[in-house]
Amino acid sequence: MGQRKRHVVIPLTFALIAVLALFLLTVPSKDVNEPPGYTYGIVLDAGSSHTTMYVYKWTVDKQNGTGVVTQHSECSPKGGGISSYVWQPGEAGRSLEECLDMAMKDIPRVRHHLTPVYLGATAGMRLLNISNPSASDRILGEVAEKIRSYPFDFQEAVILSGQQEGAYGWVTVNYLMEKFIKYGFIGRWQSANTETIGALDLGGASTQITFVTREAAEDRRNHMTLRLYGQDYNLYTHSFLCYGQGQMLLRLVASLMQFQGYNGTVVHPCYPVGYSVTMKLSEVFNSPCTSGFRPSQPNLDSTVTVVGTGQYELCLRNVTQLFSFDKCPFSHCSFDGTFQPKVKGMFVAFSAFYHAHRFLQRATGIKVTTPSQMDTAVRTLCAMSLSELKSKAPDEIKRLHEYCPSSAVVQILLLRGYSFDNTSFSQVSFESTARGAAVGWALGYMLILSNMVPAESMNLVKAIVPVAWGCLLFLMIVLLIVSLGYLLAQAFCGKKTTEDIL
Repeated sequence: MGQRKRHVVIPLTFALIAVLALFLLTVPSKDVNEPPGYTYGIVLDAGSSHTTMYVYKWTVDKQNGTGVVTQHSECSPKGGGISSYVWQPGEAGRSLEECLDMAMKDIPRVRHHLTPVYLGATAGMRLLNISNPSASDRILGEVAEKIRSYPFDFQEAVILSGQQEGAYGWVTVNYLMEKFIKYGFIGRWQSANTETIGALDLGGASTQITFVTREAAEDRRNHMTLRLYGQDYNLYTHSFLCYGQGQMLLRLVASLMQFQGYNGTVVHPCYPVGYSVTMKLSEVFNSPCTSGFRPSQPNLDSTVTVVGTGQYELCLRNVTQLFSFDKCPFSHCSFDGTFQPKVKGMFVAFSAFYHAHRFLQRATGIKVTTPSQMDTAVRTLCAMSLSELKSKAPDEIKRLHEYCPSSAVVQILLLRGYSFDNTSFSQVSFESTARGAAVGWALGYMLILSNMVPAESMNLVKAIVPVAWGCLLFLMIVLLIVSLGYLLAQAFCGKKTTEDIL
C-alpha cells in the first residue's frame, strides 16, 4: 500500500511543480509593484486615394526602453487622400478630425500628451509636389496645424521618399514576422538568425520592392543599409512612381484615348462587357503620370464614353505597353532601365497586391500560387461580363470594373517586371495583416523614428521579471532534489527486496 501511495504522490508533485513553472513563465514583463499600462503611438498614412490612421501600443521594458508593439486600433476617414483637397483650402486638415477624435477616445487621457503622432504622405503628395509645390506645402501645413490642435505629441508631417516607403514596409514585415529578434525559451530576447522576408507594396500611385541582397549594387540609388539590433542589412529598394494601381488605371485609359481619339467613344479591352462610363478629360489628364498621353490642345471639360469589351489578350497587350522592357544599362533590370538583382527567398505582397490576388481567387476559384495559375485566373476574370462579376461579388459593385485591369497590372509587374518565376513566385505570400497588425509602411515608420527598433543589439533582456526567475529556479532545484530522493529510495527498496529474497 505504501509503495502504491508513493507512486501516486511523486507524479503529482512533479505535475504541481510543472504547473507553477508554467504560470511563472507567463508573468508579464513589468515590475510587480506597478499597475499595468501602455505607451501609445499614432501614424497617419496619407496615401494617394485615402488616409488611414493606426494607433499602436506597447509595454515598455524597464531595462532598455523597448517593447513589443501591437496595433491597438485603425481608422479610415471618409473622403480621398489629402492631395485630393488641393482646391479646397482647409479640407485636408478637417478630413483628419474623424480619426483624431477616435484616437482621443481610444487612448487613455493620461497618455495623450505622451503619445507621438507622425503623418507620412506618400506618392499622391509626391506627385502634387512635382506639379504644384506650393499647394503641397500648404496641405502639409494644414494637416500639421490640425494635429497640433489635439493634445498629442505631434512629431512631423512629411512627404516620404519612395525609398523610405519601401524600407519602412520591409521593416514592418520583418518585425511582425519576428525576423529580427524573438523571445527565446530561456526568457530573453534573442537574435532570430533567420533569413529576412522581402516586401512588395502596390499603392495607389507607386509600387515598391525591397529585399536583402548579397549582389553588388550596380546603381547606388537603389541601395540602402539599415542597422537594426546590431546587424547590418543591405537592402535593394526601388519605388516606381506612376506605377501604383490608381495611376496605372488612369494611364491605361489615357493611352487608349491617345490611340482611339479624345472624343466620342473609346473601347476598353480590360473593362467587362456591360460596363460603360462617361469621363471628363480633366479626370484623366490632371495627373503628371498621364502627361505623355495628353492631346496637344486639350479641352479638359470635354467628355469621352469608355465602353468595356472584356478582351484578355488585347488587355494584356495594352497594359504591357505601359512598361518599358527594351533598354537596360545594367547586367539585369526590372523595367524602365532600372537595375534589380535576382529575387530570392520569401516575399510578402501587400496593399493592392493583396486585394487583387484575393479577388482573383474569389471570382475564379483558382488558387493562384504559380505563374500559370495567375495567367489562367486573370484570363478567366477578364472574360467575365459585368453581370457575372456582380453575381460573384455583389458587395464590390463600385469597383468590379477595375479588377481585370488591376490583375493584369499585377501579372505583368510580378512575372515580367520583377521576374518572379515558377520557383520564386511560390514563395510570395499575399497578406493584409500579420500578428494582428496591418502590413504596410506605417508600423516600420513609427518603429524607426521612435527608436523602438534600436540600431545596436539588446543584450540579455529578460522576458520575465527577476522574482519569477528566482521562484522558477527554486522550484527546479526542489524538483531535482525530490527526483534524486525518489531514485535513491527506489534503489534502496530494490536492494532490500533482493536481500530479503536471498
